[in-house]
Amino acid sequence: MELVTRNDYAQKVESWLGKGQILVLVGQRRIGKSCVLKDFMLKHRNDSNANIIYVDKEKKEFDSIKNYTDLNCYIDAHYVGGKHNYILVDEIQDIAEWERSLRSYRSEDDVDIIITGSNARMLSADLSTLLSGRYQEIHVHGLSYSEFLLFHQLDDSDESLFKYLKYGGLPGLRQIGIESAEQVYEYLNGVLNTVVLKDVIERYTIRNVLFMNNLLRYLSDNTGKFCSANNISNYMKSQGYAISTNIVVDYASYFESAYLIGKALRYDIHGKKILETNGKYYFEDIGLRNVLAGIDSRENDIEKVIENVVYSHLLRMGYDVKVGQLQVGEVDFVCTKATKRVYVQVSYLIESNETKEREFGTLQNIRDNFPKYVISMSPLVYRNSINGVIHLSLRDFLINGFVW
Repeated sequence: MELVTRNDYAQKVESWLGKGQILVLVGQRRIGKSCVLKDFMLKHRNDSNANIIYVDKEKKEFDSIKNYTDLNCYIDAHYVGGKHNYILVDEIQDIAEWERSLRSYRSEDDVDIIITGSNARMLSADLSTLLSGRYQEIHVHGLSYSEFLLFHQLDDSDESLFKYLKYGGLPGLRQIGIESAEQVYEYLNGVLNTVVLKDVIERYTIRNVLFMNNLLRYLSDNTGKFCSANNISNYMKSQGYAISTNIVVDYASYFESAYLIGKALRYDIHGKKILETNGKYYFEDIGLRNVLAGIDSRENDIEKVIENVVYSHLLRMGYDVKVGQLQVGEVDFVCTKATKRVYVQVSYLIESNETKEREFGTLQNIRDNFPKYVISMSPLVYRNSINGVIHLSLRDFLINGFVW
């Protein structure tokens, strides 16, 4: 099957070549990092001046590369003098002390290095130290709605949007197809099991697997709700698990490190400060979340699904996303990028004056001049902004962003 280029990531990678930086593609396993590498190889394979050295730690032919010495030997054996050497290593966290190898090659003028990893704790937290600050991190997310349409050769429609909300944006679904809900479920369930096994259970030597699975399921049921370790611990105790808050914090952090979930911290809009407690968790891929919550639960909790999808798309757009706290009420998302700020409320349908007042009124209470949006699946009955608050349809937002 012909590879579909993810242009945004391809352009980011190309823009950093030749600048002495190690490119680090991070993100959840099966999210598409390998596709970015393979697309890069396809584009450069006919360049007579290019020599590509590729290691994929998920393939058995590279099982012998276990540490930095093995990696050095492999690179040296395939290095070609007089050409520009591109060193590509997929799932590099599985190679012990990999940084010792790459630091030695980075200083070469005829080398560019691109690596991928699926564990934040072994990558992002220590990259600055491991690589002496000379790296550029690119977070690879699942398919956007526009990419989903392209990958599955669909037209933009309500039906296509609902498929996206149900099945999510893992690129591998293109091979499976989305005609059979049963096959999609089996594929997503397999991906979920792989991520949990390799990037959580094996990585952190988890013994209480039953509790871990129940915690992950709890987070899927409570997507977009304020969660504290204390509340989760109390709930788990009511279910028969004698679990401390520290264990809850640790396990949730393992899920974050595997890029399965992300946490949106609270932000005091008037006090202009971050509040460390009671954030909200969202899933990297809504399809995996739906598998945990029940693949057809979307009909019952579509508010959560839409909010999660908007959150993921805001991250894809490059925003830092937090939950806004007001003296009375909350704002779903406070989004910042450099000096820009955008406030966002998310609602499934705006069918009553009460809902309209709640969603638009909360944003109207923020006394600044930054853009404010309500995103919903309602027809655009409020085409003109209401006191400066703009109504966007979910489909328009996912395709065009903040355009009105």
